[in-house]
Amino acid sequence: MAAADDPDLPRSALKGLAAYECAQRPETAAPRPEIARAGPATLRDHGGAGPPAILIPSLINPPSILDLDPDVSLASAIGGMGRRALLLDWGDARDRSGLSVTGHVEELLLPLLKSVEEPAGLVGYCLGGTMAIAAANLVPVDRLVTLAAPWRFAAYSGEARENLGAMWRDTRSTAKALDALPMEVLQAAFWSLDPRRTVAKFAMFGGFDPASAEARRFVQLEDWANDGEPLPYPAAGELFEDFFTADLPGKGAWSVGGKPVEVPRLPLLHITAAHDRITPAAAAPPGDAVELATGHVGMIVGSAREKLHEELRRFLDPACR
Repeated sequence: MAAADDPDLPRSALKGLAAYECAQRPETAAPRPEIARAGPATLRDHGGAGPPAILIPSLINPPSILDLDPDVSLASAIGGMGRRALLLDWGDARDRSGLSVTGHVEELLLPLLKSVEEPAGLVGYCLGGTMAIAAANLVPVDRLVTLAAPWRFAAYSGEARENLGAMWRDTRSTAKALDALPMEVLQAAFWSLDPRRTVAKFAMFGGFDPASAEARRFVQLEDWANDGEPLPYPAAGELFEDFFTADLPGKGAWSVGGKPVEVPRLPLLHITAAHDRITPAAAAPPGDAVELATGHVGMIVGSAREKLHEELRRFLDPACR
């Protein structure tokens, strides 16, 4: 039990959960201009001038975490770094139902990168960073940054890998019938990595002033975390069987476009989070790394984003070629 040693915690968490469900939501912002499309996937222009920098989100949650609001938008920040910021949106999962993780790279990501007229800088978040590495093996890339990206899956704890493997075994037949792994199952898998924190954060939210900025940000983040598309069945199978169980990327045994995927030899930077429960820092790809004293999402929207932006500004500077 996540709160076995604190009987008051569940009551506080339920109060917070009720407050979250009743919280007011702002109007959804209009989508940014679309500049390229490959099937359901699009590139959207987030401003800035100069060589392109393409932000590649995970398949598991919406890309909006990279443009959550004007105060914390990573896309807008990169648009102010002498780069034209382009944010990838994978699109409706129903239109990607036959694609594995590899298929998303081959059929969606690569055509979008090729549609840009010059080699781009790539900024890949979480699984998007893993996929960015694969793409950089197959198309010219200016430079590459990964943010909390898993590569050496064997670096996850044995307990985490066993729990995720058990979850997949228990849900695989249902996911196959649905041709997708529902977001609710993925959320349960993430919660299992740190169940006490999940309970504690809602208990904390119950004490917030509903009109405060911290309450607004909490609601935005929870809505983002719970609003993802289901994961197409082939992508789920590859993620849990070939990545978490077999660690094909970490072993150099993952192939994309008929070629083994290697960490490319180009200007490369990995930014990790010391308190990351989703992608432990030890799971990052090999190469130069900067570790931030934050968590998986905090590095993007928390106070650590200032240090993140500083590192990105230095690395993405078009003058540093």
